Amino acid sequence: MKYYIIAGEASGDLHGSNLIAALKKINPSISIRCWGGDKMQEAGGELVKHYAELAFMGFAEVLMNLRTIFRNLAFCKEDILQNKPDALILIDYPGFNLRIAKWAKQQGIKVIYYISPQVWAWKENRVKNMKQCIDKMLVILPFEKDYYKNKWDWEVEYVGHPLVEEVNRRQSAVGIPSLSEKEIIALLPGSRKQEILKKLPVMLEVSKLFPSYQFIVAKAPGANEEFYEELLKAYSNVSYVSDKTYDLLMQAKAALVTSGTATLETALFGVPEVVCYKGSYLSYQIGKRLVNVKYISLVNLIMDKLVVKELIQNNFTVDAVKNELQDLLTNKDRKEHLQKNYDALKKLLSEGGNASQKAATIICEYLAQ
Repeated sequence: MKYYIIAGEASGDLHGSNLIAALKKINPSISIRCWGGDKMQEAGGELVKHYAELAFMGFAEVLMNLRTIFRNLAFCKEDILQNKPDALILIDYPGFNLRIAKWAKQQGIKVIYYISPQVWAWKENRVKNMKQCIDKMLVILPFEKDYYKNKWDWEVEYVGHPLVEEVNRRQSAVGIPSLSEKEIIALLPGSRKQEILKKLPVMLEVSKLFPSYQFIVAKAPGANEEFYEELLKAYSNVSYVSDKTYDLLMQAKAALVTSGTATLETALFGVPEVVCYKGSYLSYQIGKRLVNVKYISLVNLIMDKLVVKELIQNNFTVDAVKNELQDLLTNKDRKEHLQKNYDALKKLLSEGGNASQKAATIICEYLAQ
């Protein structure tokens, strides 16, 4: 059995690696060629292209890199045809993967999508084409199963959220070295240079107002150390760590986190957080008109209420972050209330069981039919 798996971001690399491990557990002889990152390669995938070459953030940035994106699409199609996989497994990354899905269906290749594009947030009309070109859809957010069934008459499979198993695995580890003698504030400013440069400078200015804490930045896998050292050199109580984001969250008293998967990871580790978002002016203005969601944080979206504070665009200021962070560190009632919501969130996301194992089982059973 030959699989071709495509993930285009750090989170996709993580979930892809766990899926590869689960697939190999069922059938050790399978062959997997993939687009992703170091984790997918370490799990046994033959890495074709690293996600660091693929990730472009926001509308303006995508437009500026269209030529590169189209080159990658053409190369990917050619590589798939040469490899002749039994199934194509696509992990999130919809701008790229939905184009590949449509093409692959035309080639007679089985298309499995793991981790649905967030069509319930924007570009909802994509679902019509998705139904036509995706043979099996596996979703990881509990409300997505009903969304597809009730609104689009499409039966999809809910497998639970793969972050739950990843967090549980990390929390059971022993002998984790301390990252600082001071109490720690975690900074998770994103995985792409464009977004880091928008958000991290504000977070760094906040660090000056909390001199008794050590602020530690979780380094993005695709960025080099010189990039961070240049940004951090003027701040005495700020450092960074590489490949230790979960160690950092296990030791943090609070966190400043950009929108996306990191907000959910932080909540699953039980860390009080402030969600911070700022994009380019053009990207934000376009997004504000197209995105149809009440919240930008996955925590709030899943719980369907404001669980964690969101500071967006012009509201993302040094003073606003300082006030929220101070309250999270000192307000005992708020922390207790937040933890109750975090517990409810984790229970909700665990209903599908072990997501990677369930997804792998569904994929293997589907292809065996």
